[in-house]
Amino acid sequence: MPTVDDDLPSGLAPDEFSAQIFGTAGPRAGGGLELAPFRGVRFVPEVVGDLASVTTPPYDLIDDAAALRLRASDGHNIVRLNMPRATGESYDEAGVLLRRWLDEGALTLDPLPALYVYEAAKDGTVLQRGLIGALGLRAEADGVVLPHENVFPGPVRDRLALMSAARANLEPIFLVYEGGGDATRVADDAASGAPLLEFRSDDGLTHRLWRITDPALHARVAADLRDRRALIADGHHRYATYRALQARHRAAGSGPGPWDRGLALLVDSTRYPPHLGAIHRVLPGLRPDVAVEKAARVFNVTPIAGERAALEALAGAPRPAFLLGGGEGFHLLADPHPAALARSMPAAHSARWRGLDTAVLDHLLIGGVWRIPANEDAIEVVHDDPSAATARARRTGGTSVILNPLRVEDVLAVAGGGERVPRKSTSFGPKPRTGLVLRLLDPGSDR
Repeated sequence: MPTVDDDLPSGLAPDEFSAQIFGTAGPRAGGGLELAPFRGVRFVPEVVGDLASVTTPPYDLIDDAAALRLRASDGHNIVRLNMPRATGESYDEAGVLLRRWLDEGALTLDPLPALYVYEAAKDGTVLQRGLIGALGLRAEADGVVLPHENVFPGPVRDRLALMSAARANLEPIFLVYEGGGDATRVADDAASGAPLLEFRSDDGLTHRLWRITDPALHARVAADLRDRRALIADGHHRYATYRALQARHRAAGSGPGPWDRGLALLVDSTRYPPHLGAIHRVLPGLRPDVAVEKAARVFNVTPIAGERAALEALAGAPRPAFLLGGGEGFHLLADPHPAALARSMPAAHSARWRGLDTAVLDHLLIGGVWRIPANEDAIEVVHDDPSAATARARRTGGTSVILNPLRVEDVLAVAGGGERVPRKSTSFGPKPRTGLVLRLLDPGSDR
C-alpha cells in the first residue's frame, strides 16, 4: 500500500494541486448527480445521552482548545473521531474507537440503506433542509460536482490519513443545487412525519433527522437528480480527500466500492436558499497603523469611529472595499487606484474573478503592498463574525480585515466558468451538524 504522501502530487501550487485532484476521471462518463442510499451510523441517545453534547459544528470551525473542551465535556464527543490529534489520540486509535463504540452500542449501524433528510431550524423557521446520501464522485470536467475554491495538499493529506485509518466518512460535505423537483418533494414529504431524532444545540439551532428507506422513493430522487449539477458549498478539502481515496483504491486494483462515493448533504437552493457569509482575515504580524499607512498607497482611506458605523459604511461602499480594525478605530478602504489594481490582478482570470473582493485582497493588499506570505501562520480566518475577528486582532496586536460577503451569483458564475474563487472566500450556512450520520467505508457496508 502506498503511503499517504505517495498518493498525492507534491511540490504544486494550490491551483495545480486542485486541478490534479479534481480532474481525475470519475466512476463513469455520463449522467448527472448521484446520491445513493447507505446504511448510516448514528449515536444512540439512550447510551450517549443528549445528542447536542456529542455532536459539533464541522471540524474546520473548531480549534484545538475547543476540541479539548468538547472531549472533556463528554467522552463520546465526535471530536474523538474526527479530530483525534487535537484530543491526544492517533488516527489509528480513532478507527479502533469507532468500531469499539459500535460494539458497545454507543453507535448503531442502521439495518437498511437509507437517504436521510436533515433539517436545521431556528425559532420555528426552517433555515435548511436537504438529503444526506452517498454522493457519486465526479471529475470537474464532467460539470456535475463543481468546486469553487482551490485546496491545499496539507489538509487533504491530513483528512486522507484519518479517513483511511477510520475507514469511514465522519462528516458530510455540503452541496447546493438548483432544484424545485421531485427530490425536494420527497424530502419535504418525509419531513412532515415524526423525526428519527431531534435536539437543540447551543447555537440555538434545532436539528432534525428523518430516514427514507423505501426503494421507490430512492428511485424518484435518482431520476430527478440525473440531469442536475451541484456546487460544493462547504467541504472542498474533504471532497478532494474522497477523490484521493478513490484514486488510491484504483491504483491498488480494488475495483468498485464504497470509496467511489462520499458522504454529502445536498440542499435545493431554490427551496432553501443558503446563507452566504464572509470569511474575515486576522493578520497578527501586521500592526494596524502600518496596515493603514501602506493601504493608503492604493486605496482611498476613511477613518470611522465605532464598529456599527464602520460595518454600515462597508456594506454601502462600492466593491471592492474592506474595513481594517485592530487599533483604536476602523478604517474603510474603498475606490482602489485603477493602475495599481490592474498591475496586481492576474490577467489570466476573467473580469468577474478579478473583481471579487477576496481576489483583490489577496493580490493587491496581502501579497502586494503588505507582502504577507499566504500561509496559515501569517493569516488567520474568522467565519462570518467581524467582531470576533477584530477582538482577535486586538489581542495579538495585529490587524483585522473585514469583508462583505461575496454574491451567490458571482460564486456560481465563476465556478460555472471553470474558475475558482480564492481560498477562504465563502462561508455557506447553516453547515450540517457533525456526528448526526456517519458512513462506513468497509466493502458491503452500504448494502
